[in-house]
Amino acid sequence: MLDAVNAFIAEYGALLAEGTWSTIVMVLVPTAISYAIGLVLGVVLYLTAPGSLRPAPVLNAVLGWIVNILRSFPFIVLMVFIIPFTRLIMGTGSGILGTIPPLVLSASPFIARMVEQSLAEVPRESVEAVEACGASVPRIVFSALLPEALPSIVRGVAVVLISVLGYTAMAGAIGAGGLGDIAVRYGYYRRVEEVMWVAVIILIVIVQVIQSVCDLAARKVDHRTASVVKAASKRAANRERAAIKR
Repeated sequence: MLDAVNAFIAEYGALLAEGTWSTIVMVLVPTAISYAIGLVLGVVLYLTAPGSLRPAPVLNAVLGWIVNILRSFPFIVLMVFIIPFTRLIMGTGSGILGTIPPLVLSASPFIARMVEQSLAEVPRESVEAVEACGASVPRIVFSALLPEALPSIVRGVAVVLISVLGYTAMAGAIGAGGLGDIAVRYGYYRRVEEVMWVAVIILIVIVQVIQSVCDLAARKVDHRTASVVKAASKRAANRERAAIKR
């Protein structure tokens, strides 16, 4: 058994290590860029929505239209469709560099909608309290909206990372490599099922790590539960004092 494991590692260990590294790069780099874009888009979509802080129906409709169009593209179709654009800005339409633009274009609209929804879930009272102090819109965004929405946004990071991880399997179509590509090539085409199973197990481990880290981070930044408990305790104490006075 040990000899078989050693032989497997000797033959496929370097391949799987390279595939793991390629997958991590293809997940983290586009996701970081996508959040830089999607966060801004999400905030603008929220602020310009009807009834929001800075309503701008035309701008909101145009941005929403663009976001919805990009979200409607299946990733494999988008990846092939924008190859000329990818070559123009990256210098190549294949490999890891060739996957970054389509991954960013796929993830950014998704992130924008998640951020918009997270901001929409912030209690109106929190916004009005800051607004009543004469705070500007940027101050409201950074001191009330984003801090309150942060736990939801952090939980969304796990969804995005895992979605992008799934997209990387399709990136093998343009020679990007990665664990998904290894699983398909060796499991489906070459019938080397051992390699496929190991690649799948590594992917499962990556997903579990992503989910666990994001859940932990969300709990660390979520102070809303404590605030709710404190407010409820205060209301209960007030009711008790009122009952005693009566």
